[in-house]
Amino acid sequence: MRKLLIGVAILGVVIGAALWVISAPRPVESAALASLTGDPAAGEAVYHAAGCASCHIGPEREADPTILSGGREFASDFGTFVAPNISPDPDHGIGDWSAEQFINAVMRGVSPEGAHYYPAFPYGSYIRADPQDIADLYAYMMTLPADATPSQPHDLRFPFNIRRSVGLWKAMFLSEDWVVTGDLSAEEERGRYLSEALSHCAECHTPRNALGGLDHGRWFLGAPNPSGTGRIPPIAGDDFDWTVFDISAYLESGLTPDFDVVGGSMAQVVRSLQRLDKSELDAIAAYISRAGQ
Repeated sequence: MRKLLIGVAILGVVIGAALWVISAPRPVESAALASLTGDPAAGEAVYHAAGCASCHIGPEREADPTILSGGREFASDFGTFVAPNISPDPDHGIGDWSAEQFINAVMRGVSPEGAHYYPAFPYGSYIRADPQDIADLYAYMMTLPADATPSQPHDLRFPFNIRRSVGLWKAMFLSEDWVVTGDLSAEEERGRYLSEALSHCAECHTPRNALGGLDHGRWFLGAPNPSGTGRIPPIAGDDFDWTVFDISAYLESGLTPDFDVVGGSMAQVVRSLQRLDKSELDAIAAYISRAGQ
């Protein structure tokens, strides 16, 4: 019995050590980022494509999408996530972050202190972005107004409040691979980049499994609203019959083919995307149409 207990204890230590290694944060290699120089002008377009304001403008700041004071609450099956302050304030925002720290936060979900961010922050999509785009985004965001509103903690249930466990989630679900592949046109490839990476459309429009990973087999087929009220509509499949023109026009005008006005959280998304060139909206529409085939 004593030998059995010792064996079980050793096995537990080995498994624990393995899980600790597997769950470790994995930032981008510093050498891959060393030569990057951010361009604020280019970063502004990335900012609107990535929809930063959609989550990070304060609840009372809708009139100014450049004040990223945070504070919006997002209910989920795991608890309530609260968007942090990502303004350039050095104490309560990201003003003292380096470009490398910012890129690792956005593309790998790793904080400057080396901790995991929860995947409510859509780095599961941003991981596919071009690091140059994220360097440009950093340069632009450093030009925005600083705000001293303190970030609020998430309210998550056990065991989801154990940040180290997010590393196991990343090991299972974090991937740089494109979901929609095949012989895509140049326009569809650009739309894929915008949709699967920067604009992270699937984060809302694709169902998730029990652990919160996106179900790639039901890509864009709609999903329950994380708040528990209603459902996020599909943008692919038999229940979605919009044309490429319909999709692009909706993103440009905020009007559906039936002349309904965009509402809910999608309204802020459209307000951001409206700032992109029409060719970018056309590319997103071409990709979404292709993804639904």
